[in-house]
Amino acid sequence: MTKFRKLNRPTGHRMSMLRTMVSQLVKHERIETTVAKAKEVRRLADNMVQLGKEGTLCAARQAAAFVRGDDVIHKLFTELAYRYKDRAGGYTRLLRTRIRVGDAAEMAYIEFIDRENELRQSKPPNPQPPQRAPLDPWTRSRLTRQFAPPKEEKINSESEN
Repeated sequence: MTKFRKLNRPTGHRMSMLRTMVSQLVKHERIETTVAKAKEVRRLADNMVQLGKEGTLCAARQAAAFVRGDDVIHKLFTELAYRYKDRAGGYTRLLRTRIRVGDAAEMAYIEFIDRENELRQSKPPNPQPPQRAPLDPWTRSRLTRQFAPPKEEKINSESEN
C-alpha cells in the first residue's frame, strides 16, 4: 500500500481500525466518522470493491485477508460487484456533516453511491467525446498552412534595378 495518514495511532491499531471501518462500511453502506479517517477508508473501500469486481479466487483471498466477516466478503463479491460493474471508479461519497462537540473534529458521512436512501443523488456519467482518427504530421502541417497567411517576401527596389 502507499502512504497513509498516520491518524495519530501506532501501525497495528491504525490498520485494525481501518479494516474494521471498511468492513462496517460494506456491511451498513454508510458510516459517520471524522473527515481524515473517512478519506483513508474511502481509498481502501474503493480497492475492496475493485477486488470484488475482479471476482477471481486471488481477489477473494486478498479481500478476505483485509475485511472482517464472511458476510462482508459475500456482499463485496455479489451485490457490490454487480452494482458497480459498469462504473470505472469512485464508488464512495464523502459528505461533511458537523463539528463534533467534544473536540471540534470535523465529522463526515462516507457512503456508497447508487444505492437506496442515499443522502445525495449521483451525478450522471459524463458522455464520452467521439473518437477522432489520429492525423499524420504531414496532413496536420497542411491544415495549419490553410489557416496561416502565406509569407510575403520583401521586394527590394534596389535589387530589381
